[in-house]
Amino acid sequence: MSYSHNTMGSGSRTARRTFEFGRTHVVRPKGKHQATIVWLHGLGDNGSSWSQLLESLPLPNVKWICPTAPTRSVALLGGFPCTAWFDVGELSEDGPDDWEGLDASAAHIANLLSTEPANVKVGIGGFSMGAATALYSATCCALGRYGNGNPYPINLRTVVGLSGWLPGSRGLRSKIEGSHEAAQCAAFLPIFLCHGTCDDVVPHMYGEKSYHSLSSAGFRHLSFKSYDGLGHYTVPKEMDEVCNWLTAKLGLEGSRS
Repeated sequence: MSYSHNTMGSGSRTARRTFEFGRTHVVRPKGKHQATIVWLHGLGDNGSSWSQLLESLPLPNVKWICPTAPTRSVALLGGFPCTAWFDVGELSEDGPDDWEGLDASAAHIANLLSTEPANVKVGIGGFSMGAATALYSATCCALGRYGNGNPYPINLRTVVGLSGWLPGSRGLRSKIEGSHEAAQCAAFLPIFLCHGTCDDVVPHMYGEKSYHSLSSAGFRHLSFKSYDGLGHYTVPKEMDEVCNWLTAKLGLEGSRS
C-alpha cells in the first residue's frame, strides 16, 4: 500500500499511528495551588508508583499529574511490549529518534496542562525515559513547535530531568539559533538535571552530554547535579534538592495553609 498525503485527516494530526495512553494519577495540592507539574515515569513503569512518592514531598502548593505511557513494542527490548513514551533502539547520538512517538507524548502532556488556571505555573519532570520526554518538551517549548511543525501551546516555567538524556540533540543548536524568539525562550527556561555516576542503564555521560547540548543551544538557566555512587534510581537527597530547586524557581510558599 502506497503512502499518500490524502491519508491525513482533516485536522492537523496524521492517522499513521494511534497511541493509547494509560491511566493518569493526580496528586492534589494540600495548600494553595501555585504550580502544576506533569511527572513522567521511566520505561516499563506507570504513573501510580511516582504519584505515591510525589505525594510525600514537602511541596504542599504543587499539583502533580502522573500519566501512564502507552504500551508499545520497544526496539531496545527486542520488540517486547511495555509502557514507553516513545520507541528507542540505542542510547546514542547516531541512533534514530522516534519523532512521531515523541511528538505524541509531548502533545499528550501539553494537553494535560492546557486546562490549568492561568495563575498557576506549569512544568514537566521525569525519570529516565520520562526525563528524556520532559527535555524534548522543553525544546518544543523553546522552538514554539513540535517536531512535526505543529505549534507548541504551553509556556513551561520549569523542567526537571532525573537520570535521563536529550532526544533530538543533533541540530538543536542550529534550530534555536535560527529564531530570535526560540533563543529568547531557551535563555529563560529553567532546567534541572540530576544523574548518578554509577548509572548502568542510562550512563552518566549521557546526562553530561545532554547538559552540554542544551547549554550550547542557548539554554542559560541550566543546572546539572551529579550524585556519586548513585545508580539508576532516585534517593531522598536528590528529591530534597529537586524540592528546593522547584521552590526557588517557582516562588512557592512553604506553608500548608
